[in-house]
Amino acid sequence: MADTIFPVLLCGGSGTRLWPLSRKSYPKQFAKFSGDVSLFQASAQRLSGDGFGAPVIITGSDYRFVVTEQLAAIGAGALATLIEPAARNTAPAVLVGALALEAERGEGAETLMLVAPSDHVIEDAAQFRAAVAAAVPTARDGQMVTFGIRPTRAETGYGWLALSQEPRADFDPVAQPLDGFVEKPDAATAEALLTGGTHLWNAGIFLFTTATLIAAFERYAPQTLATTRKALAEAERDLHFTRLSPEHWEALEDDSMDYAIMEKADNLSVVPYAGAWSDLGSWEAVWRDGEPDADGMVLTPGATAIDCSNTLLRAEDPNQQLVGIGLQDIVAIAMPDAVLVAHRDHTQGVKEAVTMLKAQGVSQAETLPRDYRPWGWFESLVVGDRFQVKRIVVNPGAALSLQSHHHRAEHWIVVEGTARVTVDDAVTLVTENQSIYVPLGAVHRMENPGKMPMVLIEVQTGSYLGEDDIIRYEDVYARGQGAKG
Repeated sequence: MADTIFPVLLCGGSGTRLWPLSRKSYPKQFAKFSGDVSLFQASAQRLSGDGFGAPVIITGSDYRFVVTEQLAAIGAGALATLIEPAARNTAPAVLVGALALEAERGEGAETLMLVAPSDHVIEDAAQFRAAVAAAVPTARDGQMVTFGIRPTRAETGYGWLALSQEPRADFDPVAQPLDGFVEKPDAATAEALLTGGTHLWNAGIFLFTTATLIAAFERYAPQTLATTRKALAEAERDLHFTRLSPEHWEALEDDSMDYAIMEKADNLSVVPYAGAWSDLGSWEAVWRDGEPDADGMVLTPGATAIDCSNTLLRAEDPNQQLVGIGLQDIVAIAMPDAVLVAHRDHTQGVKEAVTMLKAQGVSQAETLPRDYRPWGWFESLVVGDRFQVKRIVVNPGAALSLQSHHHRAEHWIVVEGTARVTVDDAVTLVTENQSIYVPLGAVHRMENPGKMPMVLIEVQTGSYLGEDDIIRYEDVYARGQGAKG
């Protein structure tokens, strides 16, 4: 590519459709569904290399350190990481990405931006990049380009794009006028769209210049543009993150790019894409993307099937064994703290189940047992009356805040690596198979001075063991009092 394209990766989400693996505390883009990288990491890798600049990431505060850690794990970085104070759908997110690029590159730079969700599966990265390259001249001419996926079934879970004519027989990625949008259809309509030959799936991926997008907002959503400009202008720097102004951001309407701009614009083009694509919008989609065997089975390690067919069995913990006997058309997902069993035809109902669990006050509705922090992660192994046992993993060179607790004491046993532990005025190196006691009220800190992750077991004892029982004195991650970890 002769032109540099800057990806804008949308990295929010509620984590409901693929519960219990995906949850609000850790939505699906950060999970590994196959291979060694998450969906987010795969998206960043796909939109990198020759012709691509560093991405702009739009995410929420809870995910900012996960984003940083996962990018670092693949040797990548971000041009900017913008923190949304609240979810406001894709229109404001895409717009603030354009404004941030304009600020970084200069108002007259005519910067190309490729907007993409970070939770899609696109197997052939080279083929997709070729489709993006084919769209560049059209985007440079002032068109707003969307990418339409070659449909393979009468899908009711996607929106569709109406073409002005049939795509070429070889389905080359040649830009053509976009005739309109079709909302998620019923089964009969989807079948007609599939057989008609002039409709594609709407992937929600866009290419345009920053100037073209901003001009579209000036014409169709000027109030959104004005408010979003204020949210960015009054943003605060937090480490390497940009926190958008809560006052202005939360005043924005919840609006999608399609509703706010694309369905109103008259400068629309579409580039067909013939490669495999999925938004992994349900467990049915995960089954399909998992390449079922001759019996229609998709199994993970730890799962065993006897006389089963057309079924997904997924055990997420290496210590679990999930066994299915005589199952047909079933999805079974086993997590350490929650299990989902559903007919494949009803996997769209998972969101309703999450809503019901939330209404019952069930923590598993939104929170994973593993809690990710800027320094690493921890998970509760055992919780009882006045005690809790955790496994804690601290990244190389990372440190927890200097802190104390009102209601609990802690015992730390190092099982891998070496910990540098501060307890009041004493600093001690604690190596494997050694332990240290942190009395109630003591000012303490744990650090990993090594080059490998440090693992320890923490035993908490006390009258209250909540994560908000913390007085923070120093924190390299600039978190305030009461913030977790």
